[in-house]
Amino acid sequence: MYQAMFNLVFYLAAPFWLLMIVAPTWGWTRRIVGSPLIALPAAAIYVILAVPLLGELLPAVANPTPDGVAELLSTDVGGALGWAHFIAFDLFVGRWEYLDARERGVHPLVMAPVLVLTILLGPLGFVVYLGVRALPLWRKPDDASPTPVA
Repeated sequence: MYQAMFNLVFYLAAPFWLLMIVAPTWGWTRRIVGSPLIALPAAAIYVILAVPLLGELLPAVANPTPDGVAELLSTDVGGALGWAHFIAFDLFVGRWEYLDARERGVHPLVMAPVLVLTILLGPLGFVVYLGVRALPLWRKPDDASPTPVA
């Protein structure tokens, strides 16, 4: 069962990543990805896995130690739980990056590798996006200066 949940969580998130990376300017991508609910299926799998383990999970996260976290993640259910957590939060962060980049006018070819990095190594992709976002190359569409009248 845990293997199935582990696999399912990725398949539930992958279509949203594909939309943001492969079809970032398609009108439906913005409409679909505009909802924070896209991360809900992965979060729901996390909840399904976590609730029966709350007795073990709460002490492990309330007073975490490297050994305790390693022990939790080294089990089948712990691996599936961690994976669902990563997928849900990486997708939520990737969604924010996508929407923020579209608003700022960051080119999709710049964003594609950043989003791939966020899928693979979430916090690293997030930090890279913050660097991209800080570059003075981007302007919001409503920041356009009026054209002077001759």
